[in-house]
Amino acid sequence: MKSITRAAARLLSGFARSQRGNVALIAGIALPVLLMISAGAIDLHHAAKVKSELQDALDAATLAAARSNYTAAGDIQRVGMASIRANMPQYFKDNPGDVATFTLGSRYQVQATATVQVKTIIANVFLPPYGKLFDDYLPMTASSDVLRASRNVEVAMALDITGSMDGYMNDLKSAAKELVGIVVQGDQTLYTTRVALVPYARGVNVGSYAEAFRGPLKGSTSITGASWAAAAKEISNSSNGTFTASSHGLAVGDAVYVYGFSSSSINRTIQTVSQVPTSSTFKLTGLSSSYSAASGTRRYLRKCVDPQCRMLVTSSGHGLINGGLVKVSGVQGMTQLNGYQTVTPINTNTFAVAIDRNNPPADYVRYGTVQCGWDGCQQRVFYNKSNVLTELPATDCISERPRGSSDPTDKAPGTNAWLGRSYLPSGQTCQPGRYLPLTNVLTGTNGLNTVIDSYQPLGATAGQTGIEMAWYSISPNFGSVLPTASRPNPFNTAETIKAVILMTDGEFNTPYCEGVVSKDAGSGSIGTDYQINCPSTNGDVFTQSVEVCRAMKKQGIVVYTIGFNLGTSKGKTGIDTAYEVMEACATDPKENFFPAATGTDLKEAFKQIGRDITRLRIAR
Repeated sequence: MKSITRAAARLLSGFARSQRGNVALIAGIALPVLLMISAGAIDLHHAAKVKSELQDALDAATLAAARSNYTAAGDIQRVGMASIRANMPQYFKDNPGDVATFTLGSRYQVQATATVQVKTIIANVFLPPYGKLFDDYLPMTASSDVLRASRNVEVAMALDITGSMDGYMNDLKSAAKELVGIVVQGDQTLYTTRVALVPYARGVNVGSYAEAFRGPLKGSTSITGASWAAAAKEISNSSNGTFTASSHGLAVGDAVYVYGFSSSSINRTIQTVSQVPTSSTFKLTGLSSSYSAASGTRRYLRKCVDPQCRMLVTSSGHGLINGGLVKVSGVQGMTQLNGYQTVTPINTNTFAVAIDRNNPPADYVRYGTVQCGWDGCQQRVFYNKSNVLTELPATDCISERPRGSSDPTDKAPGTNAWLGRSYLPSGQTCQPGRYLPLTNVLTGTNGLNTVIDSYQPLGATAGQTGIEMAWYSISPNFGSVLPTASRPNPFNTAETIKAVILMTDGEFNTPYCEGVVSKDAGSGSIGTDYQINCPSTNGDVFTQSVEVCRAMKKQGIVVYTIGFNLGTSKGKTGIDTAYEVMEACATDPKENFFPAATGTDLKEAFKQIGRDITRLRIAR
């Protein structure tokens, strides 16, 4: 027995001393552990990746909930869940362990937590016991909170609806409506989100706001009387400067119109009475000769009612200005008064018009109206680029506010501060697309989407008018003339975000002078017959546009610009192309200027701008 025991001991001792097969034995023992560790590492890496995705998705969902105006718990939860499911479509479906909660921690803070169950796929395939020892799922949790901004949002969109947009209007309408949908929130409880529409072509059609913006237009007044001279008196004799006319009724200093003489030096002239020796004789200043009658005629005089022998016209409250061009029509008898005239006011109820000495007026019978023709009247009478007298009617469009070399201003319109008027021919008139001040109404007659859908392409490009009107639409200084619901909030970036979107597809070619397209308008603007013979009041149209943009940006307004189909061409030194205007007007040319070459690009630009504007509302 002892020998057997000793033999066994020697065998075991030898076996222990032997080193053959140790590596295989150790590997065999360690392999399951190594496999479990490796599989676990793969699972943990996968879980960490999912956790990172979950955090990003939860941050985005919390931001979406914060961007909304909702205050009800159910609405906050619904918006957050819709976003997180969209970003993590493989989760938050069937597994009850995938949960996310969005709550309004305070009036302005959205808080969220989320947990997803990450299946340990690798470990269960290669090491089935792993799932039993630990679990088939690893829970990953994330949390997020966003301080909801309490700032209002006011956006004005200056949209190019000129004739060159034909073929792209549906893209523009779709893009504009999508931006409206992003910016304007249904619930306005916490703060207001409003948009103004500023369509422009040859100007901005402000419709019913025209009188408040560019001032009332002066209409015509009735003519109730007119005269120029007393009845004719025959001159029976002229000898050495003394004229004879029975019961002439003249006095020294009277003006007389004389005619019927053979000498052109006196015939059809206006003379001044220098002496009145008798009731039948008189002398005229500077005349000392004898003047015979023209062959087959008689000599006459007419005592003028005015020292300058002008027609004196009675029209109560005419409101005419000295040297102003007017249009007289409908006068019976004194028909020479009808037509375009230059007037001189005598008093509030009387004005004077020079007579044609070769065709002196007949006596007034009845009727007639006088319509002023300068900037501010219902009709505009002016000399065009070819120096031809022209007449145009007023429209409901506005042009740039006249300021000359002064800095741009957004002060409220009023006396000496009206916006520019726009007088246009019927064939090239103001576009039908109308202006809409700040509103959050989407549908109905004055709804944003309804008005956008009504836009049609027509006309040339007065881009400067769209830029100005967009500024005014969100300026509290200008907005005092707007209805209460459309008045902009004060300039205070802590309380209200103000943004302007400028979109154009072509060069600015329609500047104005005194309410009429100026003589330096660009190609494609308007016919030369309808261009006034004076240069743009505010100077170069590109420069004045950029100056308005600079004034906006100084007030903290964020300016976004979209150049549609402009290419990248630039002019000479300075800013002289629409591309350069859009680039210079943008708050940040790299971040806020969007060149767009196609309709798809146009829609994407509006979408990005809408998202950026809503992002600005978030405090953190």
